[in-house]
Amino acid sequence: MHPHVEVKVVDPGSGLTLPRGEPGELCTRGYSVMLGYWDEPDKTAEAIDQARWMHTGDLGVMDADGYVNITGRIKDMVIRGGENIYPREIEEFLYTHPDVVDAQVVGVPDAKYGEELCAWVTLRDGAAALTAADVRTFATGKLAHYKIPRYVVVVDGFPMTVTGKVRKVEMRRTSVEMLGLGAAAAVRNA
Repeated sequence: MHPHVEVKVVDPGSGLTLPRGEPGELCTRGYSVMLGYWDEPDKTAEAIDQARWMHTGDLGVMDADGYVNITGRIKDMVIRGGENIYPREIEEFLYTHPDVVDAQVVGVPDAKYGEELCAWVTLRDGAAALTAADVRTFATGKLAHYKIPRYVVVVDGFPMTVTGKVRKVEMRRTSVEMLGLGAAAAVRNA
């Protein structure tokens, strides 16, 4: 903790402060928070509210002692049929599969639910192919049904930035093309 610095977790939709233990967006204010973006008042207004709280875009949960665990990014959150799904939770679950070395989950457009989950996975050497049905079987009874990925793509690696971050925007775009979801994307964006 730092003196003169405040943090809170808020509901991303309403902006209301959430009780401890509830996931939401991490906000902070104090001397260490930027005043704004240079010559970009619109961008500043998106990030810093009237009360000078900076909305970080990070998803987190504050525990009873005031410690915050970062659980993901808001832009990565998937809204499927009105349910907020945090990809990191699904990714961590997929790591428990004996054949999965790494996993990344993105939302893809769906005409019925708005978005569906698409998991990209890399497999250990010598592992058999992994299908969406295999993942469904593995996850049934362990994950809520709406959190089980509808699509599973086995890859050798993920698209990365030069700094080593996974490029989820590119993964979404590629998934839409690969899975033939262009029509669902057009409906969702209309």
